[in-house]
Amino acid sequence: MAAGGGAPWAERARVVGTQIRNRFRVAPVDRRWLWRRADGRVATEAVRRWSDRVRTLLQGDRVADQSSTSTGTSIGAAAKPSSSALRFYRKKVGKEVDGIEDSVIFRSLQALAVPLIGNACYVFMHGLNSVQIYGAEKLHQALQERPKGKPLLTVSNHVAAMDDPFVIASLLPPSVMLEAQKLRWTLCATDRCFTNPILSTFFRSVKVLPVSRGDGIYQKGMDMALSKLNSGGWVHIFPEGSRSRDGGKTIAPAKRGVGRLVMDADSLPVVIPFVHTGMQDIMPVGKRIPRAGKQVIVVVGDPINFDDLMIDNSDDTQHISRGILYDKATQRIGQRLQELKVEVDRLASERQSELRNHHLQNVSDGGYRLWQQVDWEGFGIGSSMLSSEPSFVQEQSKEAEPEPPLEVEQSLSPAPSAAISFNVPHWFQRHVDPSELMGFAARGLIKNGKFLEEGYRELQEQATLNSWWRSQANNAVPRWSTA
Repeated sequence: MAAGGGAPWAERARVVGTQIRNRFRVAPVDRRWLWRRADGRVATEAVRRWSDRVRTLLQGDRVADQSSTSTGTSIGAAAKPSSSALRFYRKKVGKEVDGIEDSVIFRSLQALAVPLIGNACYVFMHGLNSVQIYGAEKLHQALQERPKGKPLLTVSNHVAAMDDPFVIASLLPPSVMLEAQKLRWTLCATDRCFTNPILSTFFRSVKVLPVSRGDGIYQKGMDMALSKLNSGGWVHIFPEGSRSRDGGKTIAPAKRGVGRLVMDADSLPVVIPFVHTGMQDIMPVGKRIPRAGKQVIVVVGDPINFDDLMIDNSDDTQHISRGILYDKATQRIGQRLQELKVEVDRLASERQSELRNHHLQNVSDGGYRLWQQVDWEGFGIGSSMLSSEPSFVQEQSKEAEPEPPLEVEQSLSPAPSAAISFNVPHWFQRHVDPSELMGFAARGLIKNGKFLEEGYRELQEQATLNSWWRSQANNAVPRWSTA
């Protein structure tokens, strides 16, 4: 009886609980990222994608094993296709892909926004910062002198959020940035640049294509970038896929997507690599406002050759896996970026050494000027401290003069104080750091007047006290004499 009476109460409690949850639900569940299986369980989209991929690989290997067992094996038989051959294929992409970036409205916005923002970035980099570029003519030649319809692909390391457009704008002349149609297309993650309609409109107006993290190399964003290459355009991509995790000290391995852009293009693109350093100081991680007064060094490399891979890229060579071709192209690009990274680090260290030596020279010159302004007589050292002749000149002049006789030398020998004052500057020059010397001279300038004033006051007070005692003594003498 109790059990039978308890079932309705339990059912009613569940109904009430469901109503409460529906009543106080904060936000609906995003069904785009969920996948409900037949048994009612829920898994993420990533888990579903990986499970489908593993299932496809297992089924492909099982079918290949069954076919090889049924037909038998021989020396001249064709090799079994690898798992990578089943995953990767050549996806043909036309010159026009359905995208709102190519609409008349966005083309008009691009013609206005790209030159304006590009020239502003050029002024910021070359006007408010110091930029040293090595090999910029290689990019200019590839951009302006390549054959018509020849695609251009530039690759670089990714250090800061504003690498593009700051570095790209610093490499190009302002006159080139006035033609928006000739400038680069680039890629940006949807969770960063396309989170709301305003940002989406802005980034599409500056020729940015959306890509989704984790959707693979055959997603629509990569197809759109490939269509820009097929139409003879310029695409810039960061092979690392994201910003550097250590502030630009190292370059992460390149992703396979850049290999697909090279190998799947209708015409082999001109691939120009370049590596930069210093953007981590202009736009540090977590900052939204770029800083000024920084040093940036950019090294542009020679075009990367892929002619040997294009022989294996023909349609007749089906035994070559697309994944292997993608990996070879990606590895070649990553290796070239690593070589340029070594070069740019060497130039940066040399630049720092030059700045350090220049700073020490300025400190030494400033200290010497302060040395000349110090009143050394007030310190009791002597006026010979103001001698501006180098020590080695004086030593050479001494060596040039004949040695006088002993009596004359004794008569011409300077006083001890003069000898000390003559040797003090040379001793300071050899044993004292220029910065300490400048600080000593500055303190001497400040304290010299103060010490003289205090000494003068003490002399005045002492003279006043002595005169008072003298007057008191004179007044007391008659009294003693009368007594």
